[in-house]
Amino acid sequence: MAEFTHFNEEGRAKMVDVSDKPETVRTAIAHSSITVNKEIYEKITENKMKKGDVLAVAQVAGIMACKKTSEIIPMCHPVPLTGIDISFAWEQDEDLYILDITATVKTKGNTGVEMEALTAASVTALTIYDMCKAVDKGMVIGKTYLGEKTGGKNGDFSRKEKLR
Repeated sequence: MAEFTHFNEEGRAKMVDVSDKPETVRTAIAHSSITVNKEIYEKITENKMKKGDVLAVAQVAGIMACKKTSEIIPMCHPVPLTGIDISFAWEQDEDLYILDITATVKTKGNTGVEMEALTAASVTALTIYDMCKAVDKGMVIGKTYLGEKTGGKNGDFSRKEKLR
């Protein structure tokens, strides 16, 4: 098991020094989901939510959050992001509708973008909840997780199974 790198000799938090790491292309794909009822599903897909186009607003919120990750996660480095994409896919499970959220983030740098992708997916789901809570507060935000990452000294990672 790898050692924790965010602690100094005194056991106190520190930001890891990545200045000697090589600059490589790095990507991360994170997933989240939100489960909604039929009424919310219809209002979102027919663009009839009073607050506006839910998916467009949530997508922009996720992108904005991704760019601010180092400001809200204490040990994250500011990373020059070269690409951010957030996509959506609906699934139905009986009377419930599950919106799968995928955040893809890319950089060319000396540290990865896993936290940026996870932040983007999380804030996207939270924004959907916020925009739809007047209709039903019973929505459930699903598991948020890293699906895959490429680049860096630890190599690539790919999760085999999809989580809910």
